[in-house]
Amino acid sequence: MDLHEPAKPVRRIWIPKPGKLEARPRGIPIMQDRATQALVKLALEPAWEARFAPHRFGCRPGRSCQDAIEHLCDGISKQPRYVLDADSASCFDKINQAALLDKINTSPHFARPIKEWLTAGGVDSGIFLPTDEGTPQGGVRSPLLANIALHGLEAVVKQAGGPGKSSQGGKQVTHQTHCIHYADDFVVFNNTWAGIQRCKEAIQEWLQGMGLALQDAQTRFAHTLERTEECNGNVGFDFLGFTIRQYHVGKNWSTSHKSYKTIIRASKNSRATHDGTLAEILRKGQGRTVDQIIFALHPKIPGWTHYFHTVNSAETFHRLDHLLWWKILRWAKRRHSHKSAKWVVEKSFKPRGGRTYNVIGEKRTLRWHVKTPIERQRRLRKGVSPYDGNWSYWGTRKGAYIGLDTARGKLLKPQGGRWRHCRLFFTVEEKTEIHHEDGNHKNNRFSNLKLLHLICHDHVHGNISTARCTHDKSDITEEPCAGKLASTVLETSREG
Repeated sequence: MDLHEPAKPVRRIWIPKPGKLEARPRGIPIMQDRATQALVKLALEPAWEARFAPHRFGCRPGRSCQDAIEHLCDGISKQPRYVLDADSASCFDKINQAALLDKINTSPHFARPIKEWLTAGGVDSGIFLPTDEGTPQGGVRSPLLANIALHGLEAVVKQAGGPGKSSQGGKQVTHQTHCIHYADDFVVFNNTWAGIQRCKEAIQEWLQGMGLALQDAQTRFAHTLERTEECNGNVGFDFLGFTIRQYHVGKNWSTSHKSYKTIIRASKNSRATHDGTLAEILRKGQGRTVDQIIFALHPKIPGWTHYFHTVNSAETFHRLDHLLWWKILRWAKRRHSHKSAKWVVEKSFKPRGGRTYNVIGEKRTLRWHVKTPIERQRRLRKGVSPYDGNWSYWGTRKGAYIGLDTARGKLLKPQGGRWRHCRLFFTVEEKTEIHHEDGNHKNNRFSNLKLLHLICHDHVHGNISTARCTHDKSDITEEPCAGKLASTVLETSREG
């Protein structure tokens, strides 16, 4: 595939923004340009992944919205802070192309096609439009280029906000500044109002160098705990569909002996949008059967709950199930308008799965919101990258990794990256084997398979002493399981 072939203009389409009357543009390149962009991205992304700030989560491999929220929670849970919630206006469409190319600073072999893609123009309804600025959304390379353009903003924010020290109540207080990015949205935390103001001024000045500016309509000041005059009484903020806020509690209600507690839940807009989606499905399904209704609801409920299952969502899930039950009851009563409410309930709802009234069809049973367990997101290690070759960490975290076969990846995640007997983590240097617990190698059910260290597998089948590896817990980080067990087996054989 030739990287020097001239780039073709992209096809401009407009996609409506959810909940708004305006639309955002998308630039769809031809298949050949998409393929070459993917090749260039594969060459540039590993190097930039090693340079990106650890608090940037959007449009990066191995990172998600839940990772950003978990890191955000750790940043504000220790102390109430002032918040700057903002995003850059039309980030992808306003980036200064010359400044971006200077920042990439790559070889001409890659810089030449990147410049051609940026200046290729677009076709909107048969009309050619030049692209003198920005990087069109929709291309394979656009998220990486946007992250490169915004790289360095975190360092500027931290320098503007602190660290500084002041005396409060006779104690020295250190003012820490945190900046968390997701694509073009970001939040900045600081202990003082003056510090958060300095951060905003530094952000505005830095963005001008890349041809960007803050979006005034989306810029908002708030405090995580108190209603202050500086923030116009704004308490808490919304970020990535979550509402983050701190509440005053008594000393007997806080496990950390603090006078406040940090609560993160789905935002009011997210709940209303999801509830409206379910209501629309039932409204359009008057002529459908119970199985068809369940089939239409199933992709919506688990998908939405999986996004919010890492925060304080138990009350939210119960509330949504309560509203959904009444919606389904109204749907059932409309289908049987001449029957009594008691008859409709007995016909449409039956006890199953711990619920007195469950929606059961001939082939399917409705999966309610509360069936999704609440599990806190594991915090992402600082400085890790999917390109660092650590299959043990990324396989445990994602259940999949390049170069890691599917079976081992699926076993690593539920085992937490360790073997349950020796309790030692799998390391990159160690060899692993799949163990059949019942001894039947033809039974390849997932529940019958376990991932073991190579020496642990020999230990289990060899019955050297017991099926439990007797490692010293102090050696977990110093010596891998294989080396420790090998020395134990060698000493045992010498004594015999």
